[in-house]
Amino acid sequence: MEQVDYIIVGAGYAGVFFAHQLIKQKRSFKIFYDENISASQISAGVCNPVILKRFNTFWKSQEQIDYLNVIFKEIETYTSKNYLIDENVVRIFHNDSEKVQWTKNAQKEDLKSYLSLDFIKLESVENLFGAGKVNQSCRIDVSNFFLDMLSYLEDNDYLVKEKFNHQLINTTSNSYKNITFKNIIFCEGVASNNNPFFSHIPIQPNKGHCLKVKLKEKPESYIIKKKHFLFNLQDDEYYYGGTYDRFDMSTNINDESVEELKSGLEGIYKNDFEIQDVNVAFRATVGDRRPILGKHQEHQNFYIFNGLGARGVYNGSYFSKTLFDFIENNLNLDSEIDVKRFY
Repeated sequence: MEQVDYIIVGAGYAGVFFAHQLIKQKRSFKIFYDENISASQISAGVCNPVILKRFNTFWKSQEQIDYLNVIFKEIETYTSKNYLIDENVVRIFHNDSEKVQWTKNAQKEDLKSYLSLDFIKLESVENLFGAGKVNQSCRIDVSNFFLDMLSYLEDNDYLVKEKFNHQLINTTSNSYKNITFKNIIFCEGVASNNNPFFSHIPIQPNKGHCLKVKLKEKPESYIIKKKHFLFNLQDDEYYYGGTYDRFDMSTNINDESVEELKSGLEGIYKNDFEIQDVNVAFRATVGDRRPILGKHQEHQNFYIFNGLGARGVYNGSYFSKTLFDFIENNLNLDSEIDVKRFY
């Protein structure tokens, strides 16, 4: 039997960032990856401290921003790459009243470092009322981040490419097949609903579509947002998305969602474009909009790390350390994120 400190189930943002904490602290582990494309892998990867519908911020936003730079510098030590892309989000205003609200909110103590009062006029897209820039925003190179991290995990014999079968866990011997473990972390996203140990946790699947488009004329180097995000991937290829649907549970591409994206892009971009690819996946969301961390009621070495929602990069990176410190250093979890709130 192989002995490890941890088994991680799932290789989205939660699983990969937690794996980083174990690499950093020299813990032994296996991470199970079924090779299906996750919501994390097709996400925009935008790191934005402002909720752009209401021009306000969220819980622990500055702490998450600060830690983002720390964790990616740590990751760079073994991948030799920094995946943070220094592009700011710019929010196109729908009308003058939004600009007034932005200006008002920019005076607030918790928002003044985020909401720039130097308004922008974009030449490449329709923005009759201008746009506001979000300071301290950025994005990550999602594709290369997962490509490199999964390659590193595989090269160092951490990665197990197979679907995890919960029925094969022996809770008496703390073993799975030929592996014994001290702790097991379930980072399964929406698949958590089929996990017999945590199926009672109310994970809500939220279906999202995004497009890869080829643009005739290149927009400015921002993460442009009106209804959806638009930014450059490489050369003349751009990301545009994503949609949010809490009701469609099929895995198929929804034509209405694709039309919503196409219409949204046509609404701001007046040159020709070509849809090259459509991606769809399910985000794991929670009604109270807080991630879920903590231990099982009965099995004290069984943990969950889930519910990252649309802020997967922020929540995954910051709370991976929170969970590690909870398990290894006996630090308390805030009640707002503790899985105990569902017991």
